[in-house]
Amino acid sequence: MTPSDAPHSRWSDLDRPPLNVPALRRGLLRPGGLWTSLDVVETTGSTNSDLARRAAAGLAEGTVLVAEEQTAGRGRLDRTWTAPARSGLFFSVFVTPGDVPVQRWGWLPLLAGVATATGLARAAGVDMALKWPNDLLVTVPKDSDKLRPGETPLGEERKAGGILAERAGNGVVVGIGLNVSLRTDELPAPTAASLALAGAVSTDRETLLRGVLRSLEHWYGQWRAADGDAAASGLQEAYAAGCATLGRTVRAQLPGGRTLTGEAVAIDGDGRLILSTDDGLQEPVSAGDIVHLRGVGGGLT
Repeated sequence: MTPSDAPHSRWSDLDRPPLNVPALRRGLLRPGGLWTSLDVVETTGSTNSDLARRAAAGLAEGTVLVAEEQTAGRGRLDRTWTAPARSGLFFSVFVTPGDVPVQRWGWLPLLAGVATATGLARAAGVDMALKWPNDLLVTVPKDSDKLRPGETPLGEERKAGGILAERAGNGVVVGIGLNVSLRTDELPAPTAASLALAGAVSTDRETLLRGVLRSLEHWYGQWRAADGDAAASGLQEAYAAGCATLGRTVRAQLPGGRTLTGEAVAIDGDGRLILSTDDGLQEPVSAGDIVHLRGVGGGLT
């Protein structure tokens, strides 16, 4: 038997136990449900890359791949995502919304954001906000170790996770990365956070994964039943309600090096961010890196 403190042991950090795969399958895989298979690997470069390769050869809708550790996790704009083993949720799912017009598939990363936020509100008791188009934000108390009993902490908004959706085969791979139990000294940047630092009532990864996947199944079903119509499915309204970007002055760094500054006023029917610029124009942004400059966003419960 391998000692629990041996190098590379799955039980080296007892606060971060491995996922129980049979229990997850029992809780999530059911006849007629969206999720058709669920596998957990000890380590991989990127779950998105793994599923994209498999999709090229044919892959069933509802395939879920989870990694205890990612060594080359990817975000938008070729950014990397790394975290200690078993400190978060790193997983990808494959969906094939073939009956939904392709021009509406751009809603899938926004749908995943709504599903993650609503699922974690129930499973972790965390009020998560969405930064357009794919960041998951939580509020972390400032100087929490210095608060007096009963004192309400002032919080700062930080990134706890992100979403990456990519076309693959005849469908889309949607990847979600979420910091769960990272401690302050483990954060990759001062602007990062974890559910634990945001005061989550639970950091049990199995509970959180079940909550997110069930929420994702619900929202995907609603959206697909409405033929991908974000308004008819309630997705557009839900995203706007939880979007921390709306109501703020932001800077959009667009493809090609163009920069646009204005107030984020709406999410349109195509999932684009609408900016109201100083010259009175309404500019739709379909892709870009968004920087929050000032203002107060909303939360989603």
